[in-house]
Amino acid sequence: MPEELAEVDRWLNDDRFLEPYRQRFATKVGRPTVPVETYIRLMYLKVRYQLGYETLVQEVSDSISWRRFCFIPLDAKVPHPTTLVKLTLKYGTETLTESNFVLIQKARERKLVRGRKLQLDTTVVTADVHYPTDASLLADANRVIERRVRKLKSAGGAIRTKFRNRNRSIKKKIFGITRVLRKRTGQARDEVRKITGQIADTVYETVVQGHKVLTNVKHKIWRIQNDKSLRPLAVKLREDLDLAERLIKQSEMATQKEYIPDRVISVFDREARPIPRGKHNTDTEFGYKVLLTESENKLITDYEVLKGNPSDDTLLKPAVTRHQQRFGKAPGAVATDRGFSSKSNEEFLLSIGVQRVSLPKKGKKTADRTQHEQQPWFRRLQRWRAGGEATISLLKRKYGLGRSRFRGQSRVTCWVGLSIFTYNLTRVVRLSG
Repeated sequence: MPEELAEVDRWLNDDRFLEPYRQRFATKVGRPTVPVETYIRLMYLKVRYQLGYETLVQEVSDSISWRRFCFIPLDAKVPHPTTLVKLTLKYGTETLTESNFVLIQKARERKLVRGRKLQLDTTVVTADVHYPTDASLLADANRVIERRVRKLKSAGGAIRTKFRNRNRSIKKKIFGITRVLRKRTGQARDEVRKITGQIADTVYETVVQGHKVLTNVKHKIWRIQNDKSLRPLAVKLREDLDLAERLIKQSEMATQKEYIPDRVISVFDREARPIPRGKHNTDTEFGYKVLLTESENKLITDYEVLKGNPSDDTLLKPAVTRHQQRFGKAPGAVATDRGFSSKSNEEFLLSIGVQRVSLPKKGKKTADRTQHEQQPWFRRLQRWRAGGEATISLLKRKYGLGRSRFRGQSRVTCWVGLSIFTYNLTRVVRLSG
């Protein structure tokens, strides 16, 4: 095997990595599944070399060294791509979190990380969605409802209930928005809002007919108690109709220039949210906010995928508490950017025994505060903290943290966990070498 894979194999050759899977998924019933040792190594190769599931299977099939690394004999078949996807979703987030914890514990045993210094930062994992506009979201909702009703009718539900397909008329209205925007006049925005209102009215008519279909499907489900084919489709149609109503209300609030709390940005990833970042190239990102806790030697000791855009200063206490529980002691130094800064956070860190707290104060500073932040140790910790931006950049460019191909907070957490586990494993291999 290549030198890096051989060293990774030695690190993974530890039963502690298998224990989280054995505790939750050990069973003697049913067909044998992919061995956990093989699954972990396949996921490492996938993230490490940025491969899709199908490409991963092809590459492992053609490579003797990769087969040896994954414990797959030459005459055996590589697991099917869909099997790997299902296993990733089945194992979930807790097993990945514990696997990362085991890796950090092994690094502590070899004294590659001590937990003496800690820095926190947040980034955004972009959701796999198109740019959200009110018109496009309404069009997506209408298309999803129409598709769901078609499946219900094919399954024998509400066959006689009238339902009109309005996708074509909505598509024409969206093309009209495109023509209006080409004019580049001051009235273009008002015309776009007018067309968006027309699309919302059309979707409302679809929702009304969708409720009639749902009512008749419920009657048939009540008559045929043992019919299990219609019930899950009816539940999904109910969710689609609720979302469409929410999007209609959301478009009305946007037209009236009202604040929209917990704004939906995708019909297909309903938990993703807009996150203002204030960057020069993009003001708002769409996806999930991720908190990363980095210790010395650039190892990610903890992570958390957040829903929405909570303030950074509310994230520091829980993150440091988790670090204290895992390492058995408080870190000697903590460094963050000014987003995490607050008086209560600084008092909390000092109360648990953190000797050096490098949290730049927000807003106007007094002369004493300015002098405090000009101390050499404070500035040295801030320079070290700035290196965390390079770690985030590396995770986004080389380990898939830039965009998640999974949808939903729990699945995105799996994606993030695989990325960080692969990054940490590659990092400890280089440090130990």
